[in-house]
Amino acid sequence: MATAPHLDATPAPRSAPARPELLAPAGDWECARAAVENGADAIYFGLERFNARMRAQNFTLADLPKLMAFLHRRGVRGYVTFNTLVFADEIAAAADYLKAIITAGVDAAIVQDIGICRLICSLSPDFPIHTSTQMTVTSAAGVEFARELGVHLVVLARENSLKEIAAIRAAQIAAGAPLPLEVFVHGALCVAYSGQCLTSESLGGRSANRGECAQACRLPYELVADGKTVALGDRRYLLSPQDLSGLDVLPDLVRSGVASLKIEGRLKSPEYVASITRVYRQALDKVMTEVFGPAPAPENAVMDDVRRQSLYDLEMGFSRGLYTGWFRGIQNQELAHARFGTKRGVYLGQVKWVGPDSVSLQLIGPAKPGDGIVFDAGRPDEKEQGGRIYYVDARDGATVLRFGRGDIDFARVHVGDRVWKTNDPELDRRVRSTFEGDQIRFRREIHLEVHGATGTPLTLFARDDQGHVAKAESALLLARAEKQPLTTERLTVQLGRLGSPPFKLGTL
Repeated sequence: MATAPHLDATPAPRSAPARPELLAPAGDWECARAAVENGADAIYFGLERFNARMRAQNFTLADLPKLMAFLHRRGVRGYVTFNTLVFADEIAAAADYLKAIITAGVDAAIVQDIGICRLICSLSPDFPIHTSTQMTVTSAAGVEFARELGVHLVVLARENSLKEIAAIRAAQIAAGAPLPLEVFVHGALCVAYSGQCLTSESLGGRSANRGECAQACRLPYELVADGKTVALGDRRYLLSPQDLSGLDVLPDLVRSGVASLKIEGRLKSPEYVASITRVYRQALDKVMTEVFGPAPAPENAVMDDVRRQSLYDLEMGFSRGLYTGWFRGIQNQELAHARFGTKRGVYLGQVKWVGPDSVSLQLIGPAKPGDGIVFDAGRPDEKEQGGRIYYVDARDGATVLRFGRGDIDFARVHVGDRVWKTNDPELDRRVRSTFEGDQIRFRREIHLEVHGATGTPLTLFARDDQGHVAKAESALLLARAEKQPLTTERLTVQLGRLGSPPFKLGTL
């Protein structure tokens, strides 16, 4: 049989990087629904014991079968955080927990304790183990050590730069059979290396490595050098980093070959989970389509568009200031600005004038009646003035904000105070509408392949983006069409009628 001629001038097909998993936090059932309905590929959650967020509501062992059934019906994976250090007298209880986790069909356990890795391997040699970031894996040698423990995926320490992540991945590929790598892409940063903080325990007897962090890093401190107190002005939050946002480096993370992008926040609200998951879902899809797609657009233009659409939602979700962390290297003065250790939100500007019931400022962010604001005088450890905007009047380049009677003590508001928007009820309502109730809102694409010939069944192959494949055949044999042949267009219409399941037709 003749073959088509080989054309040397034909360019090789462009190879796009693999799409990373988007992993969202879930402190309770509502957060789990918020993550699923806003596009998470997987969620991670804790149980009543052995997890590093004991202040979260968490799930129970009894919840596991129902939770995993819900996730798997929606094409979402579920990982249990078994990420505290375990004492010798807890081994029996830990083993019982692990048996229940394995039996319930959990997709992986996230583990810090080396001994627990070995215990899992003894209970179920093929059960997936993911290292916790607190295992402090920062190099290719650390990844190899994790491999020897039976680990299936390595969560790198947050201190790794993009260059270091790429080098770890390259060393793994060169050695053959690389382990998948996961990185934190958004959320709170710990000032302690790899989150291994002893401050909370030493000051208050609450161990961060046992899930009881008291957040000592978010407190104001004095700085004493050579026995003398250093004047700090309004920069007293010396141990409080800004929050991580990897949105700006999303293409670099995809290019580096990481397998999973993790959002921090098991203590956060379902609105936070929904909003941040949605931003990164849309941004990641846009990057994969437009930066790494068959007709790539200029990366700077794509990311400028992503930032423009996303920054407000990220800052309103939760923000102590957003920064790229250590991805671009070490810039400690930028990472920890030291001005505050609490949520701020969107910056609106500085107070120019204070009246008996209003303030004036040159507004550089959006403000409307109903929004909640706070006046930042540089002393967040003291009671700050704030309230809801009652009236907005913009004229002559300045904006006057008025508030409800008695809501604010204007004697404690000063010219030069920074004004932050901390709450947007309209945004909250919009975000809640993405996950409230039982309605399915997020549908995953199913890609179909149809084969057939006269006298044979119609054969249908279906696959999703996670590699699952299904096959079905028609009961009747195909006959030659006389009036209405099975064209691509007709098949697209008929096979696109998937009804109410959480799937939609992708490619045919």
